Amino acid sequence: MTIELRDVTFRVGAETHIYETSLILEPGGFNILIGTTLSGKTTLMRLMAGLEKPTTGEIWAKGSNVTGAAVQKRSVAMVYQAFINYPSFTVYDNIASPLKVAGLSKKQIDEQVHRFADLLQLTPMLDRLPRELSGGQQQRTALARALVKGADLVLLDEPLANLDYKLREELRDELPKLFADTGATVVYATTEPLEALMLGGHTAILKQGRVVQFDRTSSNYRKPATLESAEEFSDPPINTASIEKQGDQAYLGETASWKVPEKLAGLPDGNYKMALRPHHLLSEGEGIKVDGVVQIAEISGSDSIIRIKINENIWVSQTSGIHSFEFGEKATFVFNAKHCLYFGGDDRLIEL
Repeated sequence: MTIELRDVTFRVGAETHIYETSLILEPGGFNILIGTTLSGKTTLMRLMAGLEKPTTGEIWAKGSNVTGAAVQKRSVAMVYQAFINYPSFTVYDNIASPLKVAGLSKKQIDEQVHRFADLLQLTPMLDRLPRELSGGQQQRTALARALVKGADLVLLDEPLANLDYKLREELRDELPKLFADTGATVVYATTEPLEALMLGGHTAILKQGRVVQFDRTSSNYRKPATLESAEEFSDPPINTASIEKQGDQAYLGETASWKVPEKLAGLPDGNYKMALRPHHLLSEGEGIKVDGVVQIAEISGSDSIIRIKINENIWVSQTSGIHSFEFGEKATFVFNAKHCLYFGGDDRLIEL
């Protein structure tokens, strides 16, 4: 089911929560909303579900204007980060509840409940009440109830945030497969760029109630339309700096210089901006050398994350393995110019 937002805004009093937004969300793949807390992800979902009505604009589903339709009249399932279950129902009855409302037979209900209970590793808990479950188990129950409903629109608001690492990784892999042949429009909110990349599909990047880019998830990452998109879709933060372009050379202050791509070389000389993702800034190897002063060095899993001050910029290096640095230590890092992204005076990406 295709969901279309046409010039939708949402205001509460004088405060604008969603600025004018137009989106077309197609079935058959994940539609991801990514942004920091309070960027507008949950509000957009509530508008799509019919839990809130747009201040202006329209929402269309299956070719019909559903802007004023109550949520009860829509085929919608929603899972929040904060799990919601019926406290007096067993896990089995929680999962079965939408199927009973739909009038399925006992046999059909039993088959469906056990299918999703197996997938979400809930089978041993089917006779338990929610208060007898861990937080992760309760979230899985809420997720199973949404999946079993078979709704046309499925809204997942950071549904894996409370799960343990192993189960979260398994479900990230399984969820797109589950919905691939259902025809449902799936909208998934997250704050994590890596999660968006793993899920694929299309991603809308939100910042302070505005959609700054909507494209295939991989395109958002590889070719951010603006510097703002690049900054929002990067964790750790993408490294940025002002550079001066003279002829076919780029100068990062007096720290480093390198030959720019032919298309950039053909543009007028002057100031531009460049961006470099943290995993392309290495603590060893061959490439363009930049000297800086270590601000913070920490280990994150199997990676070393080092923040260094280069000129007036704080850059981040994310390198595989354990690399020891001390605060205040002078260090040299390297990068390959082919990984640089360049932006013009309007902060729009210069296509190379």
